[in-house]
Amino acid sequence: MTPEELGYRPFDADNHYYEAADAFTRHVDPAMQPRVVQWVELDGRRYHLVGGRLSRAVANPTWDPIAKPGALHKYFRGNPEGKSPLEYLRDREPLPAAYVDREARLEVIRRQGLDGVWLFPTLGVLYEELLKDDVEAVVAFMRGFNRWLSEDWGFAYADTIFAAPYIALGDVDAAAAEVEWAIGQGARVLVMRPAAVTTATGVFSPFHPRFDPVWERIDAAGVPVVIHAGDSGYSSHGYADDRFSAAGLTKGGYGGPSIRAFAIERAAQDWLMQAVFEKIFTRFPNLRVASVENGSDFLGPMFRKFDQQARKAPHWFDDHPVETFRRHVWMNPFWEDDVAEVVDLMGADRVIFGSDWPHIEGLPAPLDYVVELKAFDDGDRRRILRDNVVELNTPRPR
Repeated sequence: MTPEELGYRPFDADNHYYEAADAFTRHVDPAMQPRVVQWVELDGRRYHLVGGRLSRAVANPTWDPIAKPGALHKYFRGNPEGKSPLEYLRDREPLPAAYVDREARLEVIRRQGLDGVWLFPTLGVLYEELLKDDVEAVVAFMRGFNRWLSEDWGFAYADTIFAAPYIALGDVDAAAAEVEWAIGQGARVLVMRPAAVTTATGVFSPFHPRFDPVWERIDAAGVPVVIHAGDSGYSSHGYADDRFSAAGLTKGGYGGPSIRAFAIERAAQDWLMQAVFEKIFTRFPNLRVASVENGSDFLGPMFRKFDQQARKAPHWFDDHPVETFRRHVWMNPFWEDDVAEVVDLMGADRVIFGSDWPHIEGLPAPLDYVVELKAFDDGDRRRILRDNVVELNTPRPR
């Protein structure tokens, strides 16, 4: 369906940019760059050294040439042609300007029939894991990356492109200051990776009271936090290669299915469950969280676990944990998930549309998502495609 047929222009809660060559260096002190990100050349190809370690998170971090949006769409649709992922990725193109330039992207967004987009990193959600044991380097990475993001994309450009500053909690004072800076710059949404937090004195849950100064500032500003798929440091315990790589691709080519493919969902589920168990939403009742590009198949089993815990520890929870979750969390299902099941579990007012454009795992065009909502009435379809994200994107200061 077109925007004309829908009667409105949807708001895409999961768009991405590809980072500029100096995204991780422009605003990082040269003395710190060896501890953060550097470019190196190996066997005639350019790669990032992240904290002194070679990153192979993507095959070509220069992005040129680049695989086309939704290149793996048929593969995730059930692979009717029986191809390997690498076969689908052979069709590449020169880097389009809209992937790195906000003016070009603005024109594409309008042609795509969208009213606005949340814009997230491609590599930026992968590098904290490699740096986490050097908290000073994580802080330099966070600050430098966000200032590049502000300059190149802006946090509310043309009231259409809403790029999300990246928040890392390892140094609580630095994280709190970064939230204040980002909000002051007009940020409408913040992004974190779903992972435990490595600090100078050990590893802690993100919801430990030591991080309350950060959550307090987010709660007061009334902007949502997105936990977005990335490298959360999850181990496959020897069943598979633990190097992060998109869509199960490795240096030597496709290695077949493995449990590594489920690390994203495991990380999101753990983060979301622990948020409820540690009662972060009781301490900060204005907090709104969206789970983006993490899938949703874990929701049913998670709700059963919530119900079990509510019966085992009835005096711990202020409200039933499922109700707390539904009040404070919005879910972005993978387009290949059963969206009707997610709506049954969450309610239509807590489900948001995201295309993952222009990534290879996403949709060729954002509004290709509309076909996944053919079973819904016009009101629920509009909530999922537009109204829920518009509500989240509107600050709700207390």
